Amino acid sequence: MPRISWLMLAEDQEDKDNSCRKFFSLYSGMILNKRILKAIEKRCLESMGWLITIGKDESETSLLHPFSGVEIELPHPNTTKDYEDHEGGYPWTFFHKAILSASPSHTSNYILAVIDENMKFFHFWRPGDLRWTRIDNRNSPYKHIHRDLVYYTEKIYAVDWCGRVLVYDVPGSSTTHTQIVAILPPQHKGDEFYILELMGSLFAIIRYGVQSRAPIREDSSMRISLTPIYPNDSKETYETTNFGVFEVDLAAGELRETKQVGDKALVLGANASISVQASQFPGVKHNHIYYTDDFVESYLFYEEGGGRDMGVYNIANGSSEAHYNGVSLSCVCPPIWVTPTLY
Repeated sequence: MPRISWLMLAEDQEDKDNSCRKFFSLYSGMILNKRILKAIEKRCLESMGWLITIGKDESETSLLHPFSGVEIELPHPNTTKDYEDHEGGYPWTFFHKAILSASPSHTSNYILAVIDENMKFFHFWRPGDLRWTRIDNRNSPYKHIHRDLVYYTEKIYAVDWCGRVLVYDVPGSSTTHTQIVAILPPQHKGDEFYILELMGSLFAIIRYGVQSRAPIREDSSMRISLTPIYPNDSKETYETTNFGVFEVDLAAGELRETKQVGDKALVLGANASISVQASQFPGVKHNHIYYTDDFVESYLFYEEGGGRDMGVYNIANGSSEAHYNGVSLSCVCPPIWVTPTLY
């Protein structure tokens, strides 16, 4: 199976039992139909080819391998510290992002790290744990509102909403040490942040334009008319305008902006942020960002949900185009990237 992410589309409303999911292949441009019963009416996040599925009342939370059907039950989110004080208020949305340190297909010695959607706390789970463990940052004077995580050099690195890059020791039984390793300059504050390994280094990515605001690009080929839940917001919209790509110099504690990432393509969204070697996959463009609609705070203001704000961004010149020409919208699980793997 080509190790390039496929776009798992939203549930097809014409499918009577909603059990069949469509996957769009960037590699071939083809659509694969796959019946995934355990993902029906669930929100999905993704890491290493595994789905992290969340039911409407959050009672059904699991790791699911979509192509084999193998499922690993996870603790209910109410086992997190102060759960009642930090519920997001919307069904399915307690978890914002999830990453695996290793694939459950290959080992039982792995960590699943998640960020909650409301306060953006960092929690982790190991196989056999009966509850989620929250990282409290007691050794840090700052309150970190996490946006993304990555497992890198046997540590967990994060980027928060203020553009701070943080490092955590791999979680153990005691409070984990936290350190700020770099901070973006004040002028580089965006709407969404990502962090990933790229060419052996860490990179922080800023995404601009995803918060609801007045229309910016009227000529966008990706424009889809949505129905606002609140009529007063009828003139508001959301749409990614551009990205900033920054290499993290851990030795100097600095972030340097770049317009070139070589033969790599970045894959961002409700999946664990990754890079792929574009030249290995015809049809995939190097020095581009492939992104999906993952800003829950904006798309839940529309009756149709998310799936509108997707595309391919040229890092060098700032232009954007569509990667999937169809319409795929959902309040529960908009399209996400899934890396196809065998169990």
